[in-house]
Order: sequence, then structure tokens, then C-alpha cells
Amino acid sequence: MKNFVTFILSSILITFFAVFGTYIAEITNLIQFSEQSLEVKFEENGEDLIMTWQPIPYPCKYKIETVSRTSGTISGVPEYHLQSFARVEGTSFKVPRTAIPNYYFISAVGIFGGKIFEYEKPIANPNFPSPVAPVSIFKYTEENKASLMPFLVWHTVPDAVCYEVEILSSPPQIEGGIEPSKKNQLMITHSIFTNGYQVDLRPFKDEKEIYWRVRALNLHLKPVGEFSRAERIFIDENKPLPNCPLINNFDKEENFQQPVYPVYDWIPLNKADKYEIELSDHPPAVEFDTEPDPESLWRQIATDSSSRYDEYGRPYAGIYYWRVRALDEKNNPVGTWSHSGKFTMPDYTGGVDVAIFGDSISHGGGAVSYSPASLEYSYANYLDFPAVNISRSGDTSKTTAERFEKDVLPLKPKNLIILTGSNSLRSTLFTADDIISDLSKIERLCRRNNIRPIFLTLMPINPKGIFYVFHTPTDPNWKDKLKRVNRFIREQQYYIDIEPYFYDIYGDLSEDLSTDGLHPDIRGKMIIGEEINKHKDLFAFSEKKTDGENFPDKILNLLRKLKVI
Repeated sequence: MKNFVTFILSSILITFFAVFGTYIAEITNLIQFSEQSLEVKFEENGEDLIMTWQPIPYPCKYKIETVSRTSGTISGVPEYHLQSFARVEGTSFKVPRTAIPNYYFISAVGIFGGKIFEYEKPIANPNFPSPVAPVSIFKYTEENKASLMPFLVWHTVPDAVCYEVEILSSPPQIEGGIEPSKKNQLMITHSIFTNGYQVDLRPFKDEKEIYWRVRALNLHLKPVGEFSRAERIFIDENKPLPNCPLINNFDKEENFQQPVYPVYDWIPLNKADKYEIELSDHPPAVEFDTEPDPESLWRQIATDSSSRYDEYGRPYAGIYYWRVRALDEKNNPVGTWSHSGKFTMPDYTGGVDVAIFGDSISHGGGAVSYSPASLEYSYANYLDFPAVNISRSGDTSKTTAERFEKDVLPLKPKNLIILTGSNSLRSTLFTADDIISDLSKIERLCRRNNIRPIFLTLMPINPKGIFYVFHTPTDPNWKDKLKRVNRFIREQQYYIDIEPYFYDIYGDLSEDLSTDGLHPDIRGKMIIGEEINKHKDLFAFSEKKTDGENFPDKILNLLRKLKVI
């Protein structure tokens, strides 16, 4: 019996010291797999992309950091901006959906939380190849055949204004490249302003084989990169033709959060004249039906082929459901309602740290064709802290000031980022004094309600670009107005100066940063977000409650005090 007890005690002590030794080895970085190579693979799983890697030969969990490159313009800004991170127990990870090139850093922590491995090389998302080319999402194989009017869908190309789809009777002579095929082309069109197109293949149903490919174009229809790899479309002539638009969530950022003024994006039905959008606070009784919901919150007709801006703010917490259907020239329904999309509006009644208040530059969107639902064109997406976007496209400085009580006060923000006045700047109906008066009103309302106003200086505009895209002239005195308004902003207690980053050599908004001469594109929005991040000291953030040191840190500090390590 005595020997048995001794054996048990010895086993316990050995186990304890083995575990304790492992713990010390982990937290003091004695266990390291720095020389471990990492073979990473990507596999498509429907519309998702799965990243896998070989395991580390030690019990561990993995940390995946998803990052994007920063603009490279702002001094002192790191090379990468953290988009999100996740911890996984296995060796596979569903990468977040994204519309800009993302990269992944993989590290591993042991059973006691010590970092035992870090792969320092960024792993690139393969949906953004070099040279630039669209990557298809929908595949029509022998196992998944298309109808004679299939939707062709691909990942967006950053800053592309439109796309050109080419239908071929055989593979192109040269894969990729920037030139359309000369011998086997069946049709080609560039009237595509989103990342999908319903193609009509009925005229070509007698062809033995059909292939398709797509390339991105800029505002002047010049190639942005190359054609995608040509893919064969296997067809089932008896398959029903799709008769409703597609909700376009394909490249929406992970944890997509609509602005308080939502925007609805879809991929259009071939040759539809217009669209009807319906919003409800409950899911439809039947998906893909033909009748409107009599209890819907809002229903509007859109003449735009792929998006509709909600003219009402939706600040009330809850889940919202929306759907869209095509209409003909006489507003008669074509086909059925789409499958319903949904978004959640959080409960902001307890107050928020930061809100963003302004016009379309703050609302989001850019490169002519992208709405604020494309978060890659929102500077809020590049902030190091959360912010509620209560901006509204089309605002002048006057209409922004007029909706302060309705849109700002219910959120009770501690800080309000204010960027408005660009539409007033380009209009002859507003003087510099008018804009300054509107900004002064917003500043007074902030002070009266214990909100810290943080102004952003206005950016230059580009009258030539504005006229080319919007066919509207610009006030010839806009530069003088800009100078006076920004002088006023720089006199405020809290302001962030973004203006200097946006000029070209002629003193206008640089075409490298804005396609339409008014709204910054992706890199421009990155610059705004990064400059705000550099001035986080201007913000009054809520104090975060902490539980003090975690257990491993307490043990580590204790060992240091005892001079054990």
C-alpha cells in the first residue's frame, strides 16, 4: 500500500513538473517552431474561400490576422491595416469575403497561451491575381449546368468602373491579355456596371461549346488589367431561365454593417427596364413570390440598374429584410421577387463613441459605379475604431446641418466626425459664408449637447471630372470658397487636415485618387481613414473596463520578481 501511495505521489509530482515545465517553456519562448515551413492552400467552397495549412507538431490553436495594405501615403502608418482576427483550433479557415486584396498572417499559441510559431510572410488572397484580372465566382460545369440565360458572376476589381464580357465559341487564341478574341467571338458587351451579368445564350444554343471571360475597364473604357481565364459554360437547355435579380452580397466585407441610410445592391436581370425594392421588418412569407408584402415598411422604384439609396435613415434596432424585382417599361413585374437579403441595425440607444456625419464622401461609394454598400469605398472601413455612419449622399452643408437633431442626437455620440460642404462648394447657389454658417451651426449644436465636433477639412474637387461624369458645371470660384472654408475649419479646437493629400499638379483633385472628380476612390478613402487614425488623441473615447492581468501574465511577472527568469 505504501509503495502504491508513493507511486501515485511520484506520478502526480512528475506530471506537475512536466506540465509546469511546459508552461514555463511556452511563456518564456523556449518552445518555438520558427523554422517550421508553412504550406498554405486555398480551396473554393461554393462562394466561400477556404485556407488550409499543415499542422504544427505540438498541441496548439492558431490565430489568423486578416490585413490589407495601407495607402503608402501617410508617414508613420504601418504597412498593413488589421481588418479582423480569428482563433481556430483546426488547420482550416474560411477567409472573410473582401473586395480589396487581403493578406493573412498565421501564428500559433500553445496549450498555455504562449506563442510558439509565427509565420512572418503575408499570405495573399488568390482572388486578386497579378496581373489584375477578374476571378469567376459562378462555375457552370457538367455537374452544375447553366440555363440558356445564366448569371455570370465574378469578384470585383478595385476601382474598375465597368466590365466587358466576351462570349466565345472556343477558347481564345491567347489566354488573358487585353485584346478581345478575333476569330471565335460570339458577342461582346461593356455595358456592365457591377460584378455580374445575365447573358442571353439562346442565339448560340447550336454552338458545340461556349466559353466566357471578363475584363475590367476604367471610366474611358481602357483595360484595368487583363481578361479573366476563359471558362466553358456547360448548358442544359431544359433548365428554367432565372427570372429575378440576384442580391449582390458576393464581395461584401465580413460582418457587413449598412450605414444608417442603407443602400441596396443587386445584379440586374437581362434587359429589365427598372426595378422595385421592398423593405420589411420581417422575412417574406414566401420566397420568390410575385406579390408585394402589404406590411412592408418601404417600397420604391429604381431606375438605376443595380442599386437604390434609401432616402430614410434606419436607426431603429432590429433585423431588416429587403428584396428586389424587375419591371418593364409600363412598371409591370417581370418574373418574381429576388431571394430576400437582410441586415441588422444594432441598438445605438445607449450611445456611441464615434459617429460620422456628412455627405456622399462620408456615406461611401466611389469609382462611379460603387455604392456605399461597398464598404471598401468608405473611410470608416479603414479606421482603427468603430464608428456609426449617419452620412447621407446628396447632402449640402445646409441639409446636413438641418438633420442634426433627427440623426445625431438619438445616437448620443461622444465624438462626431464632420465632413460636409463639397456639394455646396461646387454649386453657385452657396457662398463660402453659407458653408461656414452651416458648419458653425453644427459646431454649436455639438457643444450644446456635449458632443465633441471633429471637423475634416474639405478636399479639392476636379471640375473636368465632375462634368464628364455628372454633366454639371462647377462654380468657377470653388477654389476661393475652399480656401475660406478650410481656414475656418483650421480655427476650430478639433480638426483633422486631409486637404493637402488630394491635389494634382494643377491644384485640382487628383485623378489618381478620384474617378469622378468629387468622390475619392479606395486609396483616397484609405488616406482619410489613416489620417484620422493618426489623430486618435483628439477623440474622447469611453474608458474600457479591464480585468487586470490575465493569469499567464501574473505567473510570468511573479517568476520575474523571484528572478526565476
